[in-house]
Amino acid sequence: MVSKKSNTSKRCTAEFKRDAVALALSSEKTVTEVARDLGVSPEGLRGWVKQAKIDRGEGPAGALTTAEREELVRLRRKVREPSTCARASATGFSLGTRGLGVLIPGCGPLGWL
Repeated sequence: MVSKKSNTSKRCTAEFKRDAVALALSSEKTVTEVARDLGVSPEGLRGWVKQAKIDRGEGPAGALTTAEREELVRLRRKVREPSTCARASATGFSLGTRGLGVLIPGCGPLGWL
Protein backbone atom coordinates (compact mmCIF):
# COMPACT_ATOMS: atom_id res chain seq x y z
CA MET A 1 0.00 0.00 0.00
CA VAL A 2 2.38 2.68 1.21
CA SER A 3 6.04 3.19 0.52
CA LYS A 4 8.10 5.42 2.81
CA LYS A 5 9.48 8.57 1.21
CA SER A 6 10.72 10.26 4.36
CA ASN A 7 10.08 10.24 8.07
CA THR A 8 7.14 12.62 7.76
CA SER A 9 5.39 11.77 4.50
CA LYS A 10 3.91 8.60 3.06
CA ARG A 11 3.60 7.79 -0.62
CA CYS A 12 1.05 5.33 -1.91
CA THR A 13 1.95 3.05 -4.77
CA ALA A 14 0.36 3.57 -8.19
CA GLU A 15 -1.42 0.22 -7.79
CA PHE A 16 -2.92 1.27 -4.46
CA LYS A 17 -4.08 4.59 -5.92
CA ARG A 18 -5.65 2.84 -8.92
CA ASP A 19 -7.50 0.40 -6.66
CA ALA A 20 -8.60 3.19 -4.31
CA VAL A 21 -10.01 5.21 -7.22
CA ALA A 22 -11.86 2.17 -8.57
CA LEU A 23 -13.33 1.55 -5.12
CA ALA A 24 -14.34 5.19 -4.69
CA LEU A 25 -16.05 5.28 -8.10
CA SER A 26 -17.86 1.96 -7.69
CA SER A 27 -18.84 2.23 -4.03
CA GLU A 28 -22.10 3.51 -2.61
CA LYS A 29 -20.00 5.24 0.05
CA THR A 30 -18.80 8.82 -0.13
CA VAL A 31 -15.19 9.57 -1.02
CA THR A 32 -14.64 10.63 2.59
CA GLU A 33 -15.91 7.28 3.89
CA VAL A 34 -13.80 5.29 1.41
CA ALA A 35 -10.74 7.38 2.31
CA ARG A 36 -11.31 6.75 6.01
CA ASP A 37 -11.66 3.00 5.37
CA LEU A 38 -8.38 2.99 3.42
CA GLY A 39 -6.48 5.20 5.85
CA VAL A 40 -5.81 8.03 3.39
CA SER A 41 -6.91 11.66 3.40
CA PRO A 42 -10.19 12.49 1.69
CA GLU A 43 -8.47 15.35 -0.15
CA GLY A 44 -5.83 12.98 -1.48
CA LEU A 45 -8.39 10.45 -2.69
CA ARG A 46 -10.44 13.21 -4.33
CA GLY A 47 -7.31 14.33 -6.16
CA TRP A 48 -6.62 10.79 -7.36
CA VAL A 49 -10.22 10.44 -8.60
CA LYS A 50 -10.04 13.79 -10.38
CA GLN A 51 -6.73 12.88 -12.07
CA ALA A 52 -8.09 9.46 -13.09
CA LYS A 53 -11.05 11.15 -14.77
CA ILE A 54 -8.71 13.54 -16.58
CA ASP A 55 -6.59 10.60 -17.75
CA ARG A 56 -9.74 8.97 -19.17
CA GLY A 57 -10.62 12.16 -21.05
CA GLU A 58 -13.45 13.12 -18.71
CA GLY A 59 -11.78 16.17 -17.22
CA PRO A 60 -12.09 19.85 -18.05
CA ALA A 61 -10.63 21.21 -21.27
CA GLY A 62 -6.93 21.92 -20.95
CA ALA A 63 -6.37 19.69 -17.91
CA LEU A 64 -3.09 17.79 -18.12
CA THR A 65 -3.05 14.00 -18.08
CA THR A 66 -0.60 12.17 -15.83
CA ALA A 67 1.66 11.48 -18.81
CA GLU A 68 1.60 15.16 -19.80
CA ARG A 69 2.40 16.22 -16.23
CA GLU A 70 5.37 13.82 -16.10
CA GLU A 71 6.65 15.17 -19.43
CA LEU A 72 6.30 18.74 -18.19
CA VAL A 73 8.28 17.92 -15.04
CA ARG A 74 10.99 16.25 -17.14
CA LEU A 75 11.23 19.22 -19.49
CA ARG A 76 11.34 21.74 -16.64
CA ARG A 77 14.21 19.81 -15.06
CA LYS A 78 16.01 19.77 -18.38
CA VAL A 79 15.62 23.54 -18.76
CA ARG A 80 17.02 24.09 -15.26
CA GLU A 81 20.11 21.98 -15.97
CA PRO A 82 22.81 23.87 -17.81
CA SER A 83 23.45 22.35 -21.20
CA THR A 84 26.84 21.12 -22.34
CA CYS A 85 27.07 24.17 -24.60
CA ALA A 86 26.25 26.59 -21.79
CA ARG A 87 28.74 24.97 -19.40
CA ALA A 88 31.46 24.94 -22.04
CA SER A 89 30.77 28.54 -23.00
CA ALA A 90 30.86 29.67 -19.40
CA THR A 91 34.08 27.75 -18.82
CA GLY A 92 35.59 29.11 -22.03
CA PHE A 93 34.78 32.68 -21.14
CA SER A 94 36.07 32.32 -17.59
CA LEU A 95 39.32 30.74 -18.78
CA GLY A 96 39.87 33.38 -21.42
CA THR A 97 39.67 31.04 -24.42
CA ARG A 98 37.21 33.24 -26.28
CA GLY A 99 38.29 33.82 -29.82
CA LEU A 100 40.64 30.84 -29.98
CA GLY A 101 38.28 28.92 -32.27
CA VAL A 102 37.32 26.16 -29.86
CA LEU A 103 34.56 23.98 -31.30
CA ILE A 104 32.16 22.42 -28.83
CA PRO A 105 30.71 19.19 -30.26
CA GLY A 106 26.94 19.03 -30.34
CA CYS A 107 26.39 22.79 -30.03
CA GLY A 108 25.41 23.34 -33.64
CA PRO A 109 26.53 26.26 -35.79
CA LEU A 110 27.04 28.45 -32.73
CA GLY A 111 29.35 25.95 -31.08
CA TRP A 112 32.43 28.07 -31.65
CA LEU A 113 33.88 30.05 -28.78
